[in-house]
Amino acid sequence: MGRKIVVIGGVACGPKAACRVKRLDPSCEVTILERGEEISYGACGLPFYLEGEIDDVKELTTTPVGVVRDVNFFKAVKGVDVQLNTEAIAIDRKAKEVRFRNVKDGSEGSISYDKLVIATGSSPVRPPIPGIDLDGIYCLKTLHDGVMLKKAMEEAKGKNAVIIGAGLIGMECLEPLLKAGFTVHVVEKLPFVLPALLDEEMAVPLMKHIQSKGVVLHVGDGVSSFEGEGRVAKVVTEKTEIEADLVLLAIGFRPNTKLAEDAGLRVGRMGIVVDAHLRTSDPDIYAGGDCVQSYNIVTGKPMYAPMGSTANKHGRIIGNNLAGWNSTFSGVCGTGVCNILGFNVARTGLTERDARGEGMEVLTSLCPAPDKPHYMKDAKLIHFKMVAEKYSGRILGIQALGPGEVLSRVDTAAALLKAGGTVDDCFETDMAYAPPYSPAIDNLIVAANVIQNKRDGLIRAYSPKEVKEKLDKGEDFIFLDVRTPKELEQMRLPYENVVHIPLGMVRKKASELPRDKEIICLCKISLRGYEAAKILESEGFDRDKIWLLDGGLVAWPYEKIVNM
Repeated sequence: MGRKIVVIGGVACGPKAACRVKRLDPSCEVTILERGEEISYGACGLPFYLEGEIDDVKELTTTPVGVVRDVNFFKAVKGVDVQLNTEAIAIDRKAKEVRFRNVKDGSEGSISYDKLVIATGSSPVRPPIPGIDLDGIYCLKTLHDGVMLKKAMEEAKGKNAVIIGAGLIGMECLEPLLKAGFTVHVVEKLPFVLPALLDEEMAVPLMKHIQSKGVVLHVGDGVSSFEGEGRVAKVVTEKTEIEADLVLLAIGFRPNTKLAEDAGLRVGRMGIVVDAHLRTSDPDIYAGGDCVQSYNIVTGKPMYAPMGSTANKHGRIIGNNLAGWNSTFSGVCGTGVCNILGFNVARTGLTERDARGEGMEVLTSLCPAPDKPHYMKDAKLIHFKMVAEKYSGRILGIQALGPGEVLSRVDTAAALLKAGGTVDDCFETDMAYAPPYSPAIDNLIVAANVIQNKRDGLIRAYSPKEVKEKLDKGEDFIFLDVRTPKELEQMRLPYENVVHIPLGMVRKKASELPRDKEIICLCKISLRGYEAAKILESEGFDRDKIWLLDGGLVAWPYEKIVNM
């Protein structure tokens, strides 16, 4: 036999690395040590198992043709030995051995290696909150977690469920819990949902949508304790108390780095430190997946990105390098997508909050619009936000959400981020067009065009948040609403400083507007607002006083009078 390769961890990165190196170098002797009872499963499918879209949790362990990826499959098809229920407990780097323990009978042993792969993944965060060990409090990470949570849902059907944390896992579990008849509460410490993915002005439409489905949101509120006699019965927060028959703890994951730390490998705040080849500080040991820190290709700084897609890429690169190739991984940009109660939500790169936190000067655009031409009957709304560097125009991030199609737009943006693309590059990107799929000028390109206009001094715009601050301070300015009277009947702003002049009358009635006040032009999505602003400038108004409301009324997350 050839070199001995040992892989610690058997979910995503580990099996990928093992199978890849075995394909490239069949002479290798490859062994996977996995502490659980299952190997190579799709944990990201667990919310859909809870929902009933997947009948049997075992389907998450099968190939596309239905073959179960078990020990026998890996041995017969992949030529890889798998030892389940086997936990690696120590790495002796000098002797090049891994000490392991059988989690069922406690017996111990060791295995030698020439090259080692650490793919120990991550664990759910369980903070030391009083009562956290009560029965009825669940996490969702493994197949066993999914089975136990589904059983609990069936037993407590139609009662109160409380989700702690409004991140991806928590939000993806709203639908299965609602479909099971639960009254669902979500407790989130930060002031809005998906705080790691979205800016607040983008999260607000999503929160309104979630609340319209009957979910009770407790944002800006933290858990103080869990109460109950042996089993959770109540969640006590900083602001209220919530009856609870079932609790899902979904406040994030931490990389499993103890094994690497104990072995003296370099570990950072966000995981095991690896180089571009995914080598650790020991050249004979590689690491990948949720246990390592990645690098953000936008900032060049470390970040934690526990995604199944990234873990599989890591596994392929590690397998290549174990076989003697010279493959590298340049990093990630935090791309993610999910569906929340019929709303598609996606993002890549930095939020505006992230970018400003990095000290960057930015320009942003808010561009709510249909995902297809307005004349297509199945056109659906997308709320869209782009963040770009102020002077260079380099795209820093995209956020998109709504019932419309968002995935293709964000994936295109992710490719632009990888290439260091600018808003000008975005404009020139030859995206596919046909009315059943997109407008002639895609939503992504429209967002880039708005930033081009801002950069080039063609428009001046306030974000909804900036305008709301002006209102709260009592500043004296005018809202110029240029929509039609029919639109005004359906939805309008409830403020005394709103002046309504349809766009076609703005040029004629411009003299009726004050020239000594700021005028903030708006319409449904601010396309006509932009036209109105240019008309006022052409009529001699001081351009420093003419502004646009970014995103128009659709993007305005505050008070509105709606008569639909």
